[in-house]
Amino acid sequence: MDLISTIGLVVLIVLYLVILVVGIVAAKRFKPDDDTTPTEISFVAGRKINSIIGIFTMTATTVGGGYINGTAESVASQGLVWTLAPFGIFLGLILGGLLYAKKMREQSYLTMLDPFQQRYGDTVTGLLYITALCGDVFWSASILAALGTSLSVIIDFDVTVCIIVSAAVAVGYTLFGQMIAVAYTDIVQLILITVGLLVAVPFAMTNDLVGDLTSANNTQKWLGTLEPKFGFVWFDLLIAMTFGTIPWQAYFQRVLSVKSVKDAQILSFVGACGAFILAIPPLLIGAVAVSADWNATDLGESPMERNESSMVLPYVLHYFTPPAVSIIGLGAISAAVMSSADSAILGSSSMFTHNIYRNLFRKKATENELIWIQRAAIFCVGAIATIMAIFVSTVYFLFIFAADVVFVIMLPQLTCVVYMQQTNTYGAIAGYVVGIFLRFGAGETFLSIPTILRYPYYNVDDGQLFPFRTFAMLMSFGTIICVSYSTKYLFTVVRVPAKFDIFNCFADVSARQQYSKEKINTTDFVPASVDNLVPKSTDNLISANIDDFVPESTGDLVVDYQKKDCGESVLKRNSYNCLETTI
Repeated sequence: MDLISTIGLVVLIVLYLVILVVGIVAAKRFKPDDDTTPTEISFVAGRKINSIIGIFTMTATTVGGGYINGTAESVASQGLVWTLAPFGIFLGLILGGLLYAKKMREQSYLTMLDPFQQRYGDTVTGLLYITALCGDVFWSASILAALGTSLSVIIDFDVTVCIIVSAAVAVGYTLFGQMIAVAYTDIVQLILITVGLLVAVPFAMTNDLVGDLTSANNTQKWLGTLEPKFGFVWFDLLIAMTFGTIPWQAYFQRVLSVKSVKDAQILSFVGACGAFILAIPPLLIGAVAVSADWNATDLGESPMERNESSMVLPYVLHYFTPPAVSIIGLGAISAAVMSSADSAILGSSSMFTHNIYRNLFRKKATENELIWIQRAAIFCVGAIATIMAIFVSTVYFLFIFAADVVFVIMLPQLTCVVYMQQTNTYGAIAGYVVGIFLRFGAGETFLSIPTILRYPYYNVDDGQLFPFRTFAMLMSFGTIICVSYSTKYLFTVVRVPAKFDIFNCFADVSARQQYSKEKINTTDFVPASVDNLVPKSTDNLISANIDDFVPESTGDLVVDYQKKDCGESVLKRNSYNCLETTI
């Protein structure tokens, strides 16, 4: 190992130690409110993250290794016109703040899956967790793999060792401090990302081997072209990138961790602007890559010609900046990777601990038990992502595919559970199946998934030219609504027998039908509450008792009244949050 590589390794170790120490110290010094539970501290930092820290952690999580590496790669290989991530994520965070952040924060949920579990029950929650877990694991694995290859280029170090060490540091402080550690380390990581990129870009642009970025020839290269036949594809990717930014636990974990609804929206808006601004340096690095004379370097040809477009950023730092600057840029890449990897790992482990372990398997689990379960989940998710980063060569494509599925499946489900109170478990499951079928049916070459559904304009050479992602998402959304309302009509109007209601979504209707057949006498019931009662007569009101009063309306007699000899409500909510009889 030469001197430069040794210095780079030392700098990297120091950066990792600083980040690790910051995470541990932040967790130790955190002072929660007296009535805050350990799990609330672990999942959402006791909801004490202020707006400034919230903005830092939101921006750092968004501007991850995949974001800066991917932006440089996209500009260099396809041109700016196809580099949709920065603009899509900007719009996505704005829309998330406007449409979802307020409603989710107002309900004080612990995870993104809470509203699904309350409305649709455990089956839907389990299916959606699998989708979210795949997205998080593939996201973490892809950026860890990118970091490993970047480190191997700049400091000539073994890729596997780089991946393992980087993952170990991220998992280490996340294990110890959970959301608190992740939020405060994001501050350090965002500073490193900003400084590293801002220092590296001027040196790369002014290197003697790099041509004029504004010349007509070079401008055409890094701007790229958009052929009319690919117009629907471009639109489809922009919509998927925009709305696919929203339904991630990493996003909502920050929304749910801040002090107020206003702060939740502020961090979404400012985080969107910060992420958009920080896309400019990698965009310029991509432009440098297509304007440089790679033949004069040891590579002999450009990364694009070598089918190594994903290596554009580390190659530009290595060949077109001074060694000291490339090491600083390396720190930016490392910080970006950890700021995203820790968020994804924490997000999946939080959902597993709360929505799967506690709500499905151990409803009486103690707080201490849940903390240890989360730590085990953090370790497992981190280990799986690390193994995939080392051994799976197509992990980046797996992440792209998982992001598609998150957009197609999670977005319509989230929209319905937040805005459409009449949707139910039947609709949610049907929408899930339809979305999966329409997305998988479109095929995926790198995963060897055959094309079953040939959408309009399909051809063998260009593949799917129809906006099938957006179409699949809309069909999933429509299915949820149609099936929900259809089942409601069948059970409430047609009055299909209750035994067919396998998810107990209409148990209250069945109860009303049962009681209507029994000629119930209102004298057998007493009000469950004394609200909205009116006297039977105006005589002797001073000595009247509760039996001298009647309800203003008897329309909801079964729901509002209790059996005199029962002492508890006639109806109660079950695990599906539907009403069922107790007598």
